[in-house]
Amino acid sequence: MIETSEKCVTGSIIRLHSNDNIVVARVDIAIGAAIEGEGIVSRSQVTAGYKIATTRILKGEPIRKYNVVIGFAEVDIDAGTMVHNHNMAFREFERDYAHASEYREVTLIEEAQRATFQGIVRNDGRVATRNYIGILSTVNCSATVVRKIAEWFTPERLADFPNVDGVVAFSHSLGCGMEMTGEPMALLRRTMAGYSRHPNLAGVLVVGLGCERNQLRGLMEDEQLQSGPTLHTLVMQETGGTRKTIEAGVAAVMAMLPDANQVSRSTVSASHLVVGLQCGGSDGFSSITANPALGAAVDLLVRHGGTAILSETPEIYGVEHTLTRRAVSREVGEKLVARVRWWKEEYSVGRDVQINGNVSPGNQVGGLANIFEKSLGSSMKGGTGPLMEVYRYAEPVTTKGFVFMDTPGYDPVSATGQIAGGANLIAFTTGRGSMFGAKPVPSIKLATNTPMFNRLEEDMDINCGEILDGTCTLQEMGRRIFDLMLVTASGAASKSELLGLGDNEFVPWQIGIMS
Repeated sequence: MIETSEKCVTGSIIRLHSNDNIVVARVDIAIGAAIEGEGIVSRSQVTAGYKIATTRILKGEPIRKYNVVIGFAEVDIDAGTMVHNHNMAFREFERDYAHASEYREVTLIEEAQRATFQGIVRNDGRVATRNYIGILSTVNCSATVVRKIAEWFTPERLADFPNVDGVVAFSHSLGCGMEMTGEPMALLRRTMAGYSRHPNLAGVLVVGLGCERNQLRGLMEDEQLQSGPTLHTLVMQETGGTRKTIEAGVAAVMAMLPDANQVSRSTVSASHLVVGLQCGGSDGFSSITANPALGAAVDLLVRHGGTAILSETPEIYGVEHTLTRRAVSREVGEKLVARVRWWKEEYSVGRDVQINGNVSPGNQVGGLANIFEKSLGSSMKGGTGPLMEVYRYAEPVTTKGFVFMDTPGYDPVSATGQIAGGANLIAFTTGRGSMFGAKPVPSIKLATNTPMFNRLEEDMDINCGEILDGTCTLQEMGRRIFDLMLVTASGAASKSELLGLGDNEFVPWQIGIMS
């Protein structure tokens, strides 16, 4: 367990753990400034969010943040010196997975006392947070057609269907020129099926070309999808080409709209919430404000019977042992280790990707030196409760509580897998300022710091920088995030929805060979 209770703000710096040999600058610090509470003077011009050595760290010695190793001194580092990737090395080190050794069962709140939201209950009992009609392409060759069909349904043409949130196209670049069998095709079909079955879609139209490798018939058979009143299919080569398929698609959606409009919201338990956890444009404050605050909200959600999906496998690397120790069983812990090893030993070997140490230029400018430091914050989104299950990309999430799904760190791809797995809300933390939406589910954005929130307030839903400012505690912010989840799930528009984001973020994971 990453221990966060020792965190202490003293003037211009934040000490995260008594065993740390660094502190974090809360504000910009000038050369020669006294570092309050540490008895040292800054030897560097330090940007807010960056690290400062509090003692002399000899070359090769570990650098600790939250008492977790995030790298090693590449040279001797004097006290008061800024610590970043110019003097800090990324190096592998042994971790004790200690599977299930720290598992603690969650004490659930009694059903009658659980929080509620206003959800849309489908005929089969599934609960939606939004009410869209979706149009999916089997292949990039039908991508333009599905977009043209969706674009036909302007707000004016949907005015007679006020309970329908919109008609949205889910196109992609895959479906042909790829392996015809195996995991790449299975993954694409699993993703499409997850969207086809998603409770936030009242109706679905799937459009194929006809000669692609991802054949419509194969998709339907492999994923046990059945055509019917809420699932229509079209094949362009059989329907008569582009124009006739667009006309037929518009007619198919028009036929679904009256029933889709016959919905109303009713009071349902928070146990029906399935929240995908995302972070993007992270910075040095991510592990101090927004991510642990979201973790506090997740702990509340889990106690109320809900589900939270942590993902982005490369962004837990280096701290995966803090999750395996909380696993419900050794089997679940080993599932997580197997996914990390696949990334490290098979998928990413020899490539310049973040699981091999490097993080994006934006992360580096934000104060994160390497993937170990980024993972430290990223993993905090999952809270402090037990890890109940590990899923492959886009697999249906059926276990309640805190779970993990194997995805890349690239946010649209990761969120696509979570939504395919059943997420009906996305909670997204950001330090640099990511602009993100993910139809057909609402996304809420959590800013790590006040300057960025003020600059990008039109895109940000909550300012977790208040924790740094001293106007809100971490637990209070967690409660505020949890309450916003309930309000948003009840139909209140998030900032990304007000801006119309989310039409282009359906991005299935492309893992196979193209030919």
